[in-house]
Amino acid sequence: MKSCKCGLNGVKLSMVDPHHVIIGAGPAGVTAAETLRKHDANARITIIGEEPEAPYSRMAIPYLLEGDIQEAGTHLRTDAEHFNSLDINVSRERVGTVMAGQKRLKLENGNDVEFDKLLIATGSSPIKPPIDGMDLPGVHNCWTLADARKINDLAVSGSNVVLLGAGFIGSIILEALASKGVNLTVVEMGDRMVPRMLDETAGNMLKSWCEERGIRILTSTKVTEVVEATGGLHVVTDGGERLPAKLFVVAAGVKPNYGFLASSGIEVGSGVHVDNHMQTNVPGIYAAGDVAEARDLSTGGYDVLAIQPVAVEHGYTAAMNMAGHPTEHRGSLNMNVLDTVGLISSSFGSWMGVDGGTRGTLADQSGYRYIRLEFDDDRLVGGQAVGLTENIGIMRGLIQTGLPLGSWKDKLIAAPERLAEAYIATAHGISHA
Repeated sequence: MKSCKCGLNGVKLSMVDPHHVIIGAGPAGVTAAETLRKHDANARITIIGEEPEAPYSRMAIPYLLEGDIQEAGTHLRTDAEHFNSLDINVSRERVGTVMAGQKRLKLENGNDVEFDKLLIATGSSPIKPPIDGMDLPGVHNCWTLADARKINDLAVSGSNVVLLGAGFIGSIILEALASKGVNLTVVEMGDRMVPRMLDETAGNMLKSWCEERGIRILTSTKVTEVVEATGGLHVVTDGGERLPAKLFVVAAGVKPNYGFLASSGIEVGSGVHVDNHMQTNVPGIYAAGDVAEARDLSTGGYDVLAIQPVAVEHGYTAAMNMAGHPTEHRGSLNMNVLDTVGLISSSFGSWMGVDGGTRGTLADQSGYRYIRLEFDDDRLVGGQAVGLTENIGIMRGLIQTGLPLGSWKDKLIAAPERLAEAYIATAHGISHA
């Protein structure tokens, strides 16, 4: 006699219809669940998300802080009955252990969940720097809706706010805090803003832009401790300065959530290793989104690209393969577009260049305009821009398609601003200027 398989509440499952379980209720997990339902009408689909919220987008939180949207506007799907209508079960639990060989999850509440196919889409969590005072009242990350509620209470107009980190996420938070009229100081240990996205010219251009708008930016600076003070906190720097703060927001980077896989046999590195079908080393178990170490289109290697469009792409690809429709992941493009108090900056692909490559640059410091193009032979492989939004789509398209530029490469090295002209010409086979 065959034993039955049971779901979250001990409900008997059909031995014919598979049970797809997704750990993570972010963009990767939600996209995967919807894709599975579209391609497998009879499967049982369960999303397990640990937060007591409807599935939402973390990237929408800054818009919530700015007052552009309400909390419902952060939700990935606005219809409260959306998942019920698709017969997708959303459970708010935390997974403690994955028993890959048994195709079973152990939840922290003690219950077991059996699966036929599993997707790990657990995303990432904020890094907590080893700084004394990080547990004091008034110290917050900006990562969850619960964080946003606390920040909204403290970040009132005219109050002193210190932000740790001017990376990509930090700069998004900077935009939201600045819109609230606070006295904002940003502390960044790198020598420029957004050092993993922009070079020295672009990063320092962004710094000057912020400073002109009343935001104090301290680069090449570390926070050594946080101490209680009258009316709030003092954030102490390695230069000995004590920065008063009613609110101290920490945006010091993130790390993938894969600690619960320690005894599972699933291989991890900087993230969960996956192949070109988003499958891990364990057949039937997949990973997607910020937790996955997947193919990088620019380098051909494998890396964690923690951006929402990549998470959606991963979730779709993994789900197609879970549903039995072989779908190859060619690789995701490393891409970032940032609006910092009105100045748009962007970077794509191998923006720092490749060995043996060539580049073209154009900078207008006073006009806050900059473009840098990176070439490998006659193909554009990376680029960045500040204040030149008209080039964003073209830059991305040329890098993603690998279109040979021929003689236009040398023209672009001499005059990077001709990017649109080069794209149109090469797309139509025109080689002359």
